[in-house]
Amino acid sequence: MGSKKRGLESIEEAEDEGPIDKVESEQSKKKLKKEKKKDGENASAASVKPMERRKKRKALDKERHGVSSENHESKPVQTGSELKDADDTKEQPASSPSSGLPEFHITVFKDLVSINSSVREAAVETMVMELQEVQKVYDKLGKKELVERGLQLEAEKDDGLNNCAPSLRYAVRRLIRGVSSSRECARQGFALGLTILLNKIPSIKVQSFLKLIVDLLEVSSSMKGQEAKDCLLGRLFAYGALVRSGRLVEEWISDKNTPYIKEFTSLIISLAAKKRYLQEPAVSVILDMVEKLPTEALLSHVLEAPGMNDWFEGATEVGNPDALLLALKIREKNSLDSKIFDKLLPNPFSPSKLFATSHLSSLVNCLKESTFCQPRIHSVWPVLVNSLLPDVVFQDEDVVSSSSIKKHKRSRKCSSSEEDIAKNLRCFCEVIIEGSLLPSSHDRKHLAFDVLLLLLPRLPASFIPIVLSYKLVQCLMDILSTKDTWLHKVGQYFLKELSDWVRHDDVRKVSVIMALQKHSSGRFDCITRTKTVKDLMAEFKTESGCMLFIQNLTSMFVDEGHASEEPSDQSQTTDDNSELGSAEDKESVGPSGNSDFLRSWVVDSLPSILKYLKLDPEAKFRVQKEILKFLAVQGLFSSSLGTEVTSFELQEKFRWPKAATSSALCRMCIEQLQLLLANAQKGEGQKVEGQEGEGPRALTSIREPIDLGSYFMRFLSTLRNIPSVSLFQTLSNEDEKAFTKLQAMESRLCREERNCLQERNLRLSATANKLHALRYLLIQLLLQVLLRPGEFSEAASELILCCKKAFSSSDLLESSGEDELDGDETPELMNVLVDTLLSLLPESSAPMRSAIEQVFKYFCDDVTDDGLLRMLRVIKKDLKPARHQDAESEDDSDDDDDFLDIEEAEEIDEAETGETGESDEQTDDSEAVVGVEAVEEIPEASDDSDGGMDDDAMFRMDTYLARIFKERKNQAGGETAHSQLVLFKLRVLSLLEIYLHENPGKPQVLSVYSNLAQAFVKPHTAEGSEQLGQRIWGILQKKIFKAKEYPKGEAVQLSTLESLLEKNLKWASKPFKKKRSSENPSKKKQSASRNRHKMIGSLAQNSIFWILKILDARKFPESELQGFFDIFKRVLVGYLDSKKIQIKSNFLKEIFRRRPWIGHHLLGFLLEKCGNAESEFRRVEALDLVIEILKSHVFFNTDVKGQEASKKMLKSHLPKLAFLIKVLVTNMPEKQARRTHVRKFCGKVFQMISTSNLTKSFLKDLPPDAHVACETHLGEAFLALKKLGR
Repeated sequence: MGSKKRGLESIEEAEDEGPIDKVESEQSKKKLKKEKKKDGENASAASVKPMERRKKRKALDKERHGVSSENHESKPVQTGSELKDADDTKEQPASSPSSGLPEFHITVFKDLVSINSSVREAAVETMVMELQEVQKVYDKLGKKELVERGLQLEAEKDDGLNNCAPSLRYAVRRLIRGVSSSRECARQGFALGLTILLNKIPSIKVQSFLKLIVDLLEVSSSMKGQEAKDCLLGRLFAYGALVRSGRLVEEWISDKNTPYIKEFTSLIISLAAKKRYLQEPAVSVILDMVEKLPTEALLSHVLEAPGMNDWFEGATEVGNPDALLLALKIREKNSLDSKIFDKLLPNPFSPSKLFATSHLSSLVNCLKESTFCQPRIHSVWPVLVNSLLPDVVFQDEDVVSSSSIKKHKRSRKCSSSEEDIAKNLRCFCEVIIEGSLLPSSHDRKHLAFDVLLLLLPRLPASFIPIVLSYKLVQCLMDILSTKDTWLHKVGQYFLKELSDWVRHDDVRKVSVIMALQKHSSGRFDCITRTKTVKDLMAEFKTESGCMLFIQNLTSMFVDEGHASEEPSDQSQTTDDNSELGSAEDKESVGPSGNSDFLRSWVVDSLPSILKYLKLDPEAKFRVQKEILKFLAVQGLFSSSLGTEVTSFELQEKFRWPKAATSSALCRMCIEQLQLLLANAQKGEGQKVEGQEGEGPRALTSIREPIDLGSYFMRFLSTLRNIPSVSLFQTLSNEDEKAFTKLQAMESRLCREERNCLQERNLRLSATANKLHALRYLLIQLLLQVLLRPGEFSEAASELILCCKKAFSSSDLLESSGEDELDGDETPELMNVLVDTLLSLLPESSAPMRSAIEQVFKYFCDDVTDDGLLRMLRVIKKDLKPARHQDAESEDDSDDDDDFLDIEEAEEIDEAETGETGESDEQTDDSEAVVGVEAVEEIPEASDDSDGGMDDDAMFRMDTYLARIFKERKNQAGGETAHSQLVLFKLRVLSLLEIYLHENPGKPQVLSVYSNLAQAFVKPHTAEGSEQLGQRIWGILQKKIFKAKEYPKGEAVQLSTLESLLEKNLKWASKPFKKKRSSENPSKKKQSASRNRHKMIGSLAQNSIFWILKILDARKFPESELQGFFDIFKRVLVGYLDSKKIQIKSNFLKEIFRRRPWIGHHLLGFLLEKCGNAESEFRRVEALDLVIEILKSHVFFNTDVKGQEASKKMLKSHLPKLAFLIKVLVTNMPEKQARRTHVRKFCGKVFQMISTSNLTKSFLKDLPPDAHVACETHLGEAFLALKKLGR
């Protein structure tokens, strides 16, 4: 540290050591006096030359330290710290008892530095008490000079403390020097000591104290940065101690003309001018003084102090926020208007004038320069915020906002004071926030968000749109969309605080969401990559909050088009803002596309309110009605007379945008309306399922008062009856007829449903479920007619016919002649219904598909076999022609039998596929339709898959498929057509899954299984869509193989089971064949092919187990099962003789383990074939099958009858068993593993024979030459058997 600090430390060390030798002290004093006399009359100049005095003090310190060291030469050598600690422990007093003054312990100064505030306070209390006692005794002494000579703590200086005891003078000087120390909490502790000391001991004169501060803490040009900073901060703390002690107020009270207040003010103003960081704390010190002084002293002393006027005059030019802070605080305390503030405050003062655009523009420089104290926010901002948003108004607004949640905020008239505050806030945001801080540096952008956070606690909800303006939201989005700047965290913190502020207040929440989305064209979350708006919307938990949000969304939708045409208020502030605002406004809301984007967000947001909403059914229904009314009015209708229409029947007023709503937005509203109705239907279904045991009473209590579909149809009819309201688009004659018929039929079904519910009958309850599902399908179809004109009128007519035939009451059959049924010539009802549902599936929306599934769920019990096959027929459709087998294949004989062609055929390149499609399919549209029929069919279903289907119904179901074929022919790649077909199949699979879930034990499950399995193994399924294959696999596994129920009853035909078993055994036996189209296929393709082969094998095995379980349940006599046994015999022959049959031996073992009766019947055949097997490997592998069958005979029969039957069976097979062992031992395998396997087999057979007491018979049947071979290869095992046979 510099010389100044070293000098101070040396003096403090000397003082800590205690009184210095009297003689040396006198010599030092004389020398110092001579030095002063030389300057004689230049005493005033001495203060101007601090360096000279500095040198003299250094010389004096050296002399004193030299004398001190000589006096201590005889003592042991100690370090400075050791010496200081020793002195501290001794608590050497600053006043000796011999002087007649009480003791003053200087160790208290050590405690003033402590970090612990309680320690510092205790030290100050002790110091003040001791010094008060010392001064009290000192004041009573007659000859004070003798005491001063006897007790001299440091060199005599002209410090002005003539009436103070030496200890007090020492303490004051040391405390002043201490406030310049940066060690621990020295400044806090020493400043506190100064404050209390000045307050308690009036002997310390203000004039002398001010002089000491300047003398002891002056800054010289030789000081380094930190040293100078410590001295400046020390002076600041010393001045603060003087103010807080109250001595300046006492001086003014005692003398109204005291010069010290002006002098003090001038000194602190000059100190503030030295460094930027001193300005704000210096103003804080002045404000502390102003708080204690009366207005008279403020006017005559503080404001008249030298330099004060210049400081205020130049504040706006140099940008001095502290001068503005001082002016505002003085004006706030005393409510006086002074000319000295003319550059900073309006005269006369009023908040409206302060926050006027013209005046705020003059304060821009002051406020912009307040960023130097970041990250802390300058004190001027809270003062401005207090003036801008008074507490009283804010509290009043809280009461109003809590009540305004029940009504639209436009209905509340603002008072004049609120209007003034809103105007002031708007000017403040436009000029300061948007015009000055946001377009400037990163620091000032940071400051802008900090100021906004100051506003939030006081901000009424109605003022949120003023604060969250277009420019602010745009700036926030720019910050949050750029993650590589430090401002990104500032933006995140602001959003977090904003979200926390609105979390428990729905009015604020709505205002914030609307502001963010309005100024970002509904894309705030998308641009900022956050979930701010989404999370805020998910936090609506009350009905009133949802209603308020819906009202605001409605207003935004209706008013957005008009608002975008008006000029922005921001463009009328200043020239700079005008250019910026106009450019941004044109980019933001000028094009109609952005306006439509915002409206599309409104449409999407309305139904999503219900996603996380947990209300009671009635409250939720009221929210749903509000959403439904908005979507219906804006999506379905338009007004021919103005933008407002009043319905006297509904007692409501409906509004439309001035500019016509685009057709895209209308379609979006219809889609959201469909989704809303579908979700409402699902909610009802869940409640009904939950109350299923309560019967029709539960249905009555839920559906009658809460039926959104019924409410929508009544609302639709009411609006259509208003003359000035019409549908948003003109319908064709066919669509108009369909629309009217759908309305009428829904109304009739609704009446029928209510009648069923009133009967409170379980059978009628099921009928009510069907009616309810059909009603919602009719509603969805009605909306689909509006959504896609010209496409659904025919399907609507068919569905209406189905409704009439399904519920043939006199009410439903009242219609025109063209809709009358033709009696016996009319196709079966369920076939027509299935055809209609299938024709609706391909191009329907998700809500409509949900309605279709609900209808199918309640009607699937009545679906006919023909209807089921029509659905399965869709799953088997394929765009590609049937593949032909390779004529040169080695597997011609097998492939002829394999009608599914499941081998892994050559892959065709995508480009080749496109060329082939274009060259081979040059047909017209009619041929394309016929081509659907020509697609490869499954033989067992091909004869009757289209039976009973009239031409019109056939064409309806195939229209979509025919169009897909046409698209594939006309397009280069055909990917779009293929994806559409896959999508159609997936939707039909959903219906089949419902059917299996509702009818798990019906014989038709076999037909569903057969067709799904065949579709799964087709190569096109794997190549076309992995999703489709996985979906079929999942249905087979979960809904068929693992279902608790399976097909039972007389309807399950044995021939069908035989056919399925044979095909599945072929699937399980199929070998894996590599691709022939490429010499080196990629590993990925090879792996995919191998995995698919494994899945097909797994499917075949599971299918066989499932078929055998069904076969067991039927309990057919063994005489009828000969066909089953023949199938297994053929498989065993192929397994033992042909390498092409790759069925796993473990799988066959599992069959024999689960169904022992199969193994019992096949044992003799298996023994014979094993003995004559051509393949040694297969013969040895088949031995495990023999053991598995024998174990089930011998070891699992524990009763006497069972043992006798086992013995009889085994005895009947002994000759064949002996022949097999002879073949094995005479043709012993060369490989060691196989030989071991043969030995184990023979050992197990010998054990079973001996257990059954058939040893002699076996040895008799075994040829003599086999005995020798057995002894040679089997050794002890055979010899032991021979011993038993003797």
